[in-house]
Amino acid sequence: MLTHRARLLLIGAVLTSALAATLLLEAPEATRTVDEVMEDPEGLEGRQIAIRGEVLDGSIDNSTNTFILHGESEQILVDFSGASVSNGLDDNRTVYAEGEVLLVDGKWIFEAEVIKTSCPSKYEEAE
Repeated sequence: MLTHRARLLLIGAVLTSALAATLLLEAPEATRTVDEVMEDPEGLEGRQIAIRGEVLDGSIDNSTNTFILHGESEQILVDFSGASVSNGLDDNRTVYAEGEVLLVDGKWIFEAEVIKTSCPSKYEEAE
């Protein structure tokens, strides 16, 4: 019969190995910038990735559920028609999105499944 201490150690070992297996099997990918994605969109096509950038001023189109996400020098059209969107999607807001990069009609688009926005800074200039 196992002692109380031996049972606790055995349970701890099983939980630790289960957690390690989960991390090894589904290690999260690093978030990429728009510029990093657009350097090699073919290499990322159809893969689940996370991307971050800033919403281009005036690019949000609620009728087509799209907006343009830009980085330092590149930009990509984001389709958020099938995405869960957090509150605060607005112009010039930093956005984190999860989804896939796809080539549609010769243009690269990011089909988002999740969109999270940053909170507005209390130091931003009032409008």
